[in-house]
Formats: sequence, structure tokens, C-alpha cells
Amino acid sequence: MDFTRLRLSGFKSFIDPCEFRIEPGLTGVVGPNGCGKSNLLEALRWVMGAASAKAMRGEGMDDVIFAGSAARPSRNHAEVTLTIDNAARDAPAALNAEAVLEVTRRIDRGEGSTYRVNGREVRARDVQILFADARAGANSPALVRQGQISELIAAKPQNRRRILEEAAGVTGLYGRRHEAELRVAAAQANLERLDDLARELESGLARLRREARQAARYKALAGEIRALHATLLQQKWSEARAAAQRAGAEAATAALELESATRAAAAASAKAVGAETAIRPLRDREAAASAVLGRLAIENDRLGRDLENAQAEARRLAAELERIAADDRREAERGEDAADALARVEAEIVALQGEVDQAPERGPQLQAAADAAESERARTDAAVEALAAAAAAGEAEARATAARLIEAERRLARLTTARTEAQAELAGLGE
Repeated sequence: MDFTRLRLSGFKSFIDPCEFRIEPGLTGVVGPNGCGKSNLLEALRWVMGAASAKAMRGEGMDDVIFAGSAARPSRNHAEVTLTIDNAARDAPAALNAEAVLEVTRRIDRGEGSTYRVNGREVRARDVQILFADARAGANSPALVRQGQISELIAAKPQNRRRILEEAAGVTGLYGRRHEAELRVAAAQANLERLDDLARELESGLARLRREARQAARYKALAGEIRALHATLLQQKWSEARAAAQRAGAEAATAALELESATRAAAAASAKAVGAETAIRPLRDREAAASAVLGRLAIENDRLGRDLENAQAEARRLAAELERIAADDRREAERGEDAADALARVEAEIVALQGEVDQAPERGPQLQAAADAAESERARTDAAVEALAAAAAAGEAEARATAARLIEAERRLARLTTARTEAQAELAGLGE
């Protein structure tokens, strides 16, 4: 490859676009100090990939941009283009498609450099390898700057070896080997990362399998729980319906008893009104006779009050006897119902015990049902005992009431006899 042209724009002292032709043979640049001869060499190094600002005689890479003068303003970018004759096709394969290569490096202030080859943006490393294969480059020994001869004489063996390698054109091979090593290291790191990911995925897969088994087991247990819950709800509903039916029957019985008691109370009220109506004329006659016979009138009044009290007591005792008889009938019916329920519960306990013996796997469920039935039987026994006690108390009360009624009837008979005698005496007195 041969360099044929160097074009500069805004690079150091070359503020205006300037083109430097490199013809076959010897090309020289002659001028006084400060005219920019070194800037041409630095531009050549810069476009070939120089990365050291110190080699460009600056503090930073932005110093290669024209900084301005008293007559010209500063620039914000610099660009250098090197034209190469690639007729021999010595360039790398990626850049070897054309006979002429234009390598351009552009720098914008504060944004860094970009490289283009024939208008296509490339990496700085690609440009450096391009010139390394051509035994050139930013640090090539073919580019001799000021003071470099003395540096070569005093250079260390390592630096001389580097200069010889560049002169032999193997620097590009070293660069490629370094890139290959970096790629191999990156590939190795990726493989290790893939191994780690594979192990993580395997552990995650094992965890997911365990979770799937647990989920299947949970689903099965949830189904069994729902079935058992439905069975329990069915049993509770049946018990509640039976209790509601029993409560309805008891309410109907209580309504009948209330109706009977109401009729009895109405009859007693009617009797009381009739008795009160019958007694009122007698009181009037007693009041008239009391003016004549005070003692007999007073005695008659006392006998009348006693008679009324005895009649009221008789009526009350009769009503109480009726109520006690109704209570006895109701208690007898409730006792019969309780006995039926007790027999039914005992039959259920026997059936449940048989099911427990025949189906051990349903033991807990059936045992729970048996316990519930046993509790129901105990409650029914308690109810039967309470009914029996109530019936005994009712019988005792009925006997006591009957005795009081007999005594009241006897007293009523005595009072009636005394009243008849008093009336006869009053009639005799009236005559």
C-alpha cells in the first residue's frame, strides 16, 4: 500500500482545508521553524490511530483542534483524511474490496474521535491493524520525529524489539492475537456463565417439580376437604330441619293449649258476670232489711261475701284443675315424643357403630357422628327426666288442688245452708 494524499481541515495550524500530495519518489517539505512541518507528521500519526495526547504535543486530544488566533476564531472540530493506493490488495479482508482507501479521522470538541474508511464508520482498532499490516502506524519506526534518533540509540532492548517487530510487520499479528485472546477469554467467561445459568435452571426446575407435586397434593386434599365439608353441612342441615319440625309441632300444641285456656277464661268471666248479676238483688234486699235488722243484715253480708269468695275459689280451682289436666296431657305427649326420639337415636347409634365396624377408614367421621348421636341421646334423656319431674310436680299440684276444691265445695255447702237459713229467718221477720 502507498500513501498518495493527506488532506487536513482544522487540524492545529491548518484551519482551512489543505491537501498534501505524496508523489512517487522523494517528497519533502521545506520551511522555517513554526511553519507547520511537524504538524504534517503529527497529522499522519493522528489519522493512523495515535491515542496519546502527549505524542501530539498537547494536554488533551482536543488540543489538535485549531484554538483560534487574533485574526481567526477557533474551530469546534478537526478532520484528517489519508488516501491509500490499495491496488495490490494488501489491506485486511474487511477493507480490501476497493483499490483506493480513504481513511478519515474526525474529532469534535468534547465528544471524541470517529473513524471512517471510504465513508463507512469503523473502529479505531480496525484502522490500527490496517496500518500495522502495512508496516506503518502511529508508532512506526518509519516515522522519525524530532529527537527520535537519540531515543533509539538509548532505547531499552524491549523497545528495540518493538521497533524491529513493527519494521518486520508482525505488530498486526500481535494485535490480532491479543484480540483473539480477549475473545477467547470473553467466550470462556460466557461459557462459565452459561454453566452457572444451567445449574441455576436445573435447581429451579427441581424446585418447580417439588412445587408441582405439592400443588397436586394440595389439590387432592382440597377436594377431600370440600367433600367432607359438604357432608358435614348436609348432616347439620338435616338436624336443623328435624329441630325445626319439632319446634313447629310444639308451637302448634302450645297454640291449642292457649286457645283452650282462652275459652276457659271466657267461660269463667261469663260465670263471674252471671254470679255478680245474681248477687246484686240479694244485696239490695239485705240493705233494705239491714235498716230493720242490723245484726242479721251484717251477718247476711258476711255470709254473702264468704259465699262469693268460696264460689270464686271454686271457679279458680276448677280452672286450675283443667289447666293441670291439659299440662298432664301435654307432658305425656312430650314424654312419648322424647321416648320415640330416644329410641330413634339409639337405633342410629347402633347403625353408626355397625358402619364403624364395617368401614375402618371412615372411622373418624362415623365416630364423630356417633358422638353427636350420643350427645343427642343424653340431651333427650335429660329432657325425658325433666318431663317426668314436671309431670310428678303437676300430679302433686293436681292432688293438692283437688283437695282444696273438695274443701271449697264443703265450705260452699255450709255457706249455702247458712244463707238459706238466714233468708228463711229474714222472710219470717218480714212477714
